Amino acid sequence: MASNANSNQINVPQAKDALNNMKYEIARELGVNLKQGYNGDLTSREAGYVGGYMVKRLIEQAEHQMAGQQSY
Repeated sequence: MASNANSNQINVPQAKDALNNMKYEIARELGVNLKQGYNGDLTSREAGYVGGYMVKRLIEQAEHQMAGQQSY
């Protein structure tokens, strides 16, 4: 059964800064104008690109870690 808890909650608070840095780095790489604070002017497509690439990179890092390799 689904929980009513906020699914956007960070489970490891120590990772918050690293996740924010990753978000801005990926946005720059994709050419998305992401700024501090309100970003309501972004299209759903742009926001989805950033989120999707964050997930892709996090999965790649986990795979490298599981394989005993150094992640980038």
